[in-house]
Amino acid sequence: MKGVILHGGRGTRLRPLTHTRPKQLIPIANKPMSQYALEDMREAGIKDIAIVLGDVAPEKVVEYYGDGANFGVKLKYIHQGEPKGIAHAVGLTRDFVGEEPFVIYLGDNLLKEGIVDLVEHFESSKPDGQNRLVTGMLS
Repeated sequence: MKGVILHGGRGTRLRPLTHTRPKQLIPIANKPMSQYALEDMREAGIKDIAIVLGDVAPEKVVEYYGDGANFGVKLKYIHQGEPKGIAHAVGLTRDFVGEEPFVIYLGDNLLKEGIVDLVEHFESSKPDGQNRLVTGMLS
């Protein structure tokens, strides 16, 4: 299974915090909020992850996460540029995902229980798709 973290959007409601960095890099409990998404994926056994970058300081995301080795994962970066919505961002991952099942995780969401149970349920039930709507803290 592969993972995709959506790291776009301009975070206009969080200004001035987002003038110089993506909202997903705003620290919560001393680490960027998108790191929780990455760690949730890793804990669920997902170690091949793409991060879809927006147009707000994408270089800061690459600088922080690097190739993912420091976090126990392998990262690929996909540039979306200007935000054109979630469907567009997911579509950009087609080559990365291929025919494998994958998890989409919004980089500005924090999930109290993580995603281990969701991934296990998906893998054991083998549905064509699974949607669990979870409201993020700072969406």
